[in-house]
Amino acid sequence: MRRPEESAGEPSDAGNELLVERTDRVLTVTLNRPAKLNAFTLDMFAALIDLGAQLRNDPTVRVVCFRGAGSRALAAGADISTFTEFTSGDDGVRYEATVARALQAVSDLPQVTLAVIRGLAVGGGLALATACDLRIAGTGARVGYPIAGTLGNCLSAPVLRRCVAVFGDSLVREMLLTARLVDAQRAYAAGAINELADDDQLDAAVNALTTRLAGLAPGTQLATKRILAALAAGEDPHDADEMRKVYGSKDFAAAVQAFMSKGEPRFSAELDLT
Repeated sequence: MRRPEESAGEPSDAGNELLVERTDRVLTVTLNRPAKLNAFTLDMFAALIDLGAQLRNDPTVRVVCFRGAGSRALAAGADISTFTEFTSGDDGVRYEATVARALQAVSDLPQVTLAVIRGLAVGGGLALATACDLRIAGTGARVGYPIAGTLGNCLSAPVLRRCVAVFGDSLVREMLLTARLVDAQRAYAAGAINELADDDQLDAAVNALTTRLAGLAPGTQLATKRILAALAAGEDPHDADEMRKVYGSKDFAAAVQAFMSKGEPRFSAELDLT
């Protein structure tokens, strides 16, 4: 996978399983195995870990958008050939640990993250979507974990925790215990999908949303992500530190002045990662 700063404006080579393209302050990461419904390989999970390390200290990227190549899936689980080499349950534990690290790398990104769901987001695809801050989907999308009817494997606690946080315990139990997929309308009604668009209007809706996200106050977005992450982990959110930083910022002072003069606020283009 090419480094994000080396791929500005142009996608990586078509043979890569993860394509990275940057347009202004928005980085788009495309899972690129359309013939396999973008099913994850171990190399793809490793690439997500590398991407997280690269973006963690990049203040110039404001939004990271994850999507799948083609029109059939964000990702339809994992490449089953990965499991043919397993010889014991310990192989499964190690595999799930790799998946957990990759998804944690996505969850830990300081940028706002968005999953675009066109078609299927099942297994690893849904795990990626629930590791993101926001999800937008086409009306024809379907999501779920049908593993009780396919491979008969199970999910790790970190993956389940994120899924429950997004979908709620009851719906997660239904998806996993019945192996049935959930359509986009029901997921939207449950609050798990944040925005729904007709399939032929999905790209336009994604562009509008990423443009909006990239133009909002970066201090508000980053502080919110940090405090919510700490709360989810049961840790001290150090919210006073975050509030002190945001309320003491030039963005806040300028926005107050703009409001008082009935003008529009103009926020910084970059994240303050200190």
